[in-house]
Amino acid sequence: MRKKKVGAIAIKSFALLVVLSTAYLVTANHAIAQDAKTTYPSMAPIEQYLMDRTAEIALARSAAPESISGDAEVLVLGRHGFETAVQGKNGFVCIVERSWTSAADADFWNPKVRTPICYNAAAAHSLLPRNIKRTDLILAGRTQAQVDEAIVAAVAKKELPAMEPGAMCYMMSKQGYGGDSVKHWPSHLMFFYSQIAPATWGAGLPGSPILAMSDDHEHLTMFAIGVQRWSDGTEAR
Repeated sequence: MRKKKVGAIAIKSFALLVVLSTAYLVTANHAIAQDAKTTYPSMAPIEQYLMDRTAEIALARSAAPESISGDAEVLVLGRHGFETAVQGKNGFVCIVERSWTSAADADFWNPKVRTPICYNAAAAHSLLPRNIKRTDLILAGRTQAQVDEAIVAAVAKKELPAMEPGAMCYMMSKQGYGGDSVKHWPSHLMFFYSQIAPATWGAGLPGSPILAMSDDHEHLTMFAIGVQRWSDGTEAR
């Protein structure tokens, strides 16, 4: 067992700890604990996690401004994992992630979770494969603990790549559902590194708008920065 579990991936751990608001990141553990009332002890039937293909493509693209997502590759979830629905032209990959990669542990099996994300090319090459593998393991019937261990082992064996320089993603959708713990993600950007010191960004210091978290097991450091507009250009309050 892990002595310290920050989270299986950065986005998932982010859901446990923070809510972004008015372009600042604030801790919200107490509110999350009070809010999470429904329990999801096991995986629901696969049909509950699937979406209409056209709707899923539109939701995935809502993660980033149209100037970015309009030419991005789009993945959709099928019965056997994520598959390419739209070929891209600009290196970005947009996807609607499900609960096992983008929700707090209380919502790990919540079939309502829909989290739109657009990865740039560097993140699509290095972070996205971890989430794809996690999804494949989940659909193969593995438990949360088994999946966590498999991802950690794959990172250690370098079967999953280290973060590429410049890896980041857009999470600017005003749509989607983050789970009962954090119902909606405020608009923000995320940046990924193969475990560096958060202090190099001034993250977490008084007055800093940057939050950072590190996972020693997956050798991953994530930085999150809130932004003041949704992907459609409207003001994010």
